[in-house]
Amino acid sequence: MVEITIGLGIAFSLILSETLGVTAGGVIVPGYIALYLHQPDQIIMTFLAAIIVIGIVKILSNYMFIYGKRRLVLTLLLGFIVGYMSRNLIFSSSENFSYAVIGNIIPGLIASWMDRQGVTRTISVIVVTAVLVRLLVMLISGGQLNV
Repeated sequence: MVEITIGLGIAFSLILSETLGVTAGGVIVPGYIALYLHQPDQIIMTFLAAIIVIGIVKILSNYMFIYGKRRLVLTLLLGFIVGYMSRNLIFSSSENFSYAVIGNIIPGLIASWMDRQGVTRTISVIVVTAVLVRLLVMLISGGQLNV
């Protein structure tokens, strides 16, 4: 079901991008977020990591030229570093909350699109798309919640 979820996320992301002109944080992001809808703490940490990355990029852009491919690569690299730190350097004191982000490049992809189209719009589109993907996967799998 993981492959179906990622594929549906790509399809929904493409449809939204072509019809409404908004992107759900890159084409693979909605599928991955849909896989983790039962773990909202990791989704929150992923969005928080992306916002931290945007902050760092905006600060750095005051001192150097960061445009185009360089900006994308920087956001992906910083997203990877912040994600690595959240998984390996920050330890949860509670079993009810995870400080780990989703994936290795997901925070960087989300940050890149937050930088392009705004934080609120990007988070909104990601959440709506991920919920639609998850609902369709549940329909396909006969109501199974586990993907």
